[in-house]
Amino acid sequence: MASTQEPWLMENGNLKRLSKETRRRSAHNMSCSSLRKKSDLTLVSKVRCGLLRLLLTNLQEVILGTKLSVLFPAVPLAIIAYCYGFERQWIFALSLLGLTPLAERVSFLTEQIAYYTGPTVGGLLNATCGNATELIIAIFALCQAKIDVVKYSLLGSILSNLLLVLGTSLLCGGIANVAVKEQQFDRKQADVNIILLALALLCNVLPLLFRFAGASLTLTAVPTLQLSRASSVVMLIAYGVYIFFQLVTHRDMFEAQGEDEDNNDVDEEKPVIGLWSGIVWLIGMTVFIAVLSEYVVNTIEEASDSWGLSVSFISIILLPIVGNAAEHAGAIIFAFKNKLDITLGVALGSATQIALFVVPVCVIAAWIIGIDMDLVFNLVETGTLALSIIAVAFTLQGGTSHYMKGLALLLCYIVIGACFFVTNTSVPNQNNIVNMRIKSETGTISA
Repeated sequence: MASTQEPWLMENGNLKRLSKETRRRSAHNMSCSSLRKKSDLTLVSKVRCGLLRLLLTNLQEVILGTKLSVLFPAVPLAIIAYCYGFERQWIFALSLLGLTPLAERVSFLTEQIAYYTGPTVGGLLNATCGNATELIIAIFALCQAKIDVVKYSLLGSILSNLLLVLGTSLLCGGIANVAVKEQQFDRKQADVNIILLALALLCNVLPLLFRFAGASLTLTAVPTLQLSRASSVVMLIAYGVYIFFQLVTHRDMFEAQGEDEDNNDVDEEKPVIGLWSGIVWLIGMTVFIAVLSEYVVNTIEEASDSWGLSVSFISIILLPIVGNAAEHAGAIIFAFKNKLDITLGVALGSATQIALFVVPVCVIAAWIIGIDMDLVFNLVETGTLALSIIAVAFTLQGGTSHYMKGLALLLCYIVIGACFFVTNTSVPNQNNIVNMRIKSETGTISA
C-alpha cells in the first residue's frame, strides 16, 4: 500500500500526503528532536470520549513527549514560590529550571505547525521562535530599564553557542570518533554564519570606538546612540536577507543531512498533534515563558547578592546555559553521531540569530518605549566577543575537526567564565548606563 511508503497526515477528516518539501527539517529541528521520546498511546486510545482522548493525547505528546519532562514541575513550583513570597533566589532558580523544558517544547510545537503550513512559513516561524526565551527575558529587562542585564544575557547567549556548545560538541564528537582521526563537515553554511557574525561585531565595535574616540562622553552620547540605532536597522535588514537566503534561494545549504540514516529521526517525521492544537499549545507555552522570564528579571539581583555572584556572571554564564540546555544537548548528541553539519547549524545559526535579530530588536524596542539603549558594550565584553568569533573562524576554516579544536574552544569559554566570575559588577538602577557615565563625568568636571 502507498501508505506504507509515504507519510500521511489527517487534516479536517481528509488524508493528505506529506511531500518531501514539507518534510524538510532544519538543523535546529533535528537537534531538538534528539531530546524527544516516542509516546505510548495504548491506554489513551482506549478512551471512548473523543474530546477527552484528544486532550489526553496532546498532554501525552506535549508534556511527556520529551526527556526533559522531569523539569516541568519547576514551572508551577516557581509560580507558587513567587505568589507566596518565598526567598527570591529560590524563585530565580526554579524559574531557570522551568524555562528549560518550555524552550524545548516551543521548538517542538513550531515544527509540528510547520507540517501543516509548509517549509517556508515553518522556517519563518522557527526563525522567529528559535530564541524566544532570550528575546522575552530581554524585553522584560528593558521594561524595567535593566539595560546591563539585556546586554549581558544576549552576549552570554552568543558566547555560549560559539564556545561552550560548539566546543563541547567538537570535543565529544572528536573523542567518540577518534578512530577516523578527523570529522568532516560542509564549510558553506559555516562561512555564511561567520561573515554575518563579523558584520554584527562591526556594528557593535563602531559605537564603542566612536565613544572612546570622542573628546567627551557628553558630546558623543547622542551620536553614539544614533549610530547604534542605524546599525540595528542595518543588522535587521541583513537578517531579513539571511532568512530569504536560507529559506528560498539556498535552502539546500541549510537542510539537515543524513536524518534518514537514523530510524528515530524518521519516526519523528510526521505530526503527532493537530494544527490548532499546536497553535494553542504554542501560545500557552509562550505565556508561561513570559511569566518565568519576568520572575528571572525581578529576582536576578537578589540571587546575585545571595549567591555571592556578580550579575554579569549570572547573566552571561548561567542564563544561557540553562535557557538553551535543550538545543545544546541536541547539538552534542549529533556530534557523537558524526553529524557535524547539524551541530554547526545549531550553534552558529543560534548565535547569528541572536546577534543579527534579537540584539537589534532590543535596541529598536527600547527606542520605541523611550529608553536609550545603544550597542556599546564594555571593553572586556566587546573584546571577548571579537576574540571568540575569530577563534571559531580559525577553528572551522579547514572543513575538518578533531577533539583538540573542541578542547581549545571549551577552554576559551572557561577562561571567559573565570573573568566574569571575579568581576563584581552590579546593575545600576538608571535608565541607561550612558546617562550614569555622563553624570559622573559632569560631576568630575564641576568638582
